[in-house]
Amino acid sequence: MSHLPLPLYGFAAFFMAFWLGTWMVHVIAICYGRYKLHKKSCKLPTEAQPLPGVSILKPLMGVDPNLQHNLETFFAMDYPLYELLFCVEDKEDPAIQLVERLLAKYPLVDATLFVGGSDVGVNPKINNIHPGYMAAKYDFVMISDSGIKMKDDTLLDMVQNMSDKHALVHQMPFTSDRDGFAATFEKVFFGTVQSRIYLSADVLGINCHTGMSCLLRKAVIDQLGGLRAFGCYLAEDFFIARSVTRLGWKMRISNQPALQNSGLCDIGSFQARLIRWAKLRVAMVPTTILLEPLSECMILGAIAAWSASVLFSWDPLVFYLVHVLCWFLSDWLLLSIVQHGSMPFHKFEFVVGWLFRELTGPYLFLHALWDPAIRWRARTYKLHWGGVAYELGSPASDAANAPLAPQPAPTLEPPAAATGDPRGRR
Repeated sequence: MSHLPLPLYGFAAFFMAFWLGTWMVHVIAICYGRYKLHKKSCKLPTEAQPLPGVSILKPLMGVDPNLQHNLETFFAMDYPLYELLFCVEDKEDPAIQLVERLLAKYPLVDATLFVGGSDVGVNPKINNIHPGYMAAKYDFVMISDSGIKMKDDTLLDMVQNMSDKHALVHQMPFTSDRDGFAATFEKVFFGTVQSRIYLSADVLGINCHTGMSCLLRKAVIDQLGGLRAFGCYLAEDFFIARSVTRLGWKMRISNQPALQNSGLCDIGSFQARLIRWAKLRVAMVPTTILLEPLSECMILGAIAAWSASVLFSWDPLVFYLVHVLCWFLSDWLLLSIVQHGSMPFHKFEFVVGWLFRELTGPYLFLHALWDPAIRWRARTYKLHWGGVAYELGSPASDAANAPLAPQPAPTLEPPAAATGDPRGRR
């Protein structure tokens, strides 16, 4: 191999180092997942330190076969002090009748329905929940998407992970057990690719927050300008987390993963969701354009196999096959840790779902790069570098053809809670 140009050895060494670093991410995720997930907290409330109240924001749009069951899990939580704030934007939405039936069924639960939303930005979720946020009466606010299913002690687990140094506790996305290949595909994705990144990011202090289920200190969000300050972004969760950490607060994941339990589950809609997420990542973190494809199993394995043949004269085919096999086994191990119980599908179904995910992942990412417009329900958006969004066809975009300017956050002192001041708990 000595006849090869010297720069090729440099590229081979770089890719081999990147390959080793990727495997370190696997190891970190598996070890941290074993340590962190599904661990029961030993902290119990006392008279001197009772559990704080929590205001839970539930944005709703439409109904699906599992919505009533998902919402009822919030009425039945084992937590002493919370309120449910259901938010529906459209006055003709069938979710209104469903919520009204639940309010009548559980009259002892503190719950309120808000209809109409607010126009505070381009983000439809922020517009929907803003009235509920303004009416929230407790020190902590939880934002929980409509498809989330709660266990009895999920809220307790999230609150107990909120120390005096933390302003944001979020659940790692996962799925509830459902039937069908689409449900298997979703569980494989969230239990392998997503969990690997999420767990390792939490260890390394990297912002990987998704807002489908998160607990926030309302005082900190208010100091940042409230939720309306993030209405100019579609990925409000990323920018909330970034703003919170820039103030000196910390964030972390809770012990229990978020159980997504949507009653509508099909391959096409889930892939469209993955494409939308990829478009957001590219706009917010442009380095994703290079790093994300290189972290795919099949692509990275081929590059690493070439690098090993250049540097060590190893058989590239054997190296590639061993790489794929080890990746497959490590993903099964990680999924088993996240699932924390028996799988709802056979091992053969996992093999098919895993191969389908690994083979379609690069295509979905290229699709996101090819068509940057983001379609969310009936609306279409575009992003500027940095993540500021504007809606295509809206009066504002037609008149100005420019994104909404984000509201500047005020300059703040370090959070009082980090220095022991109880006022830091809003």
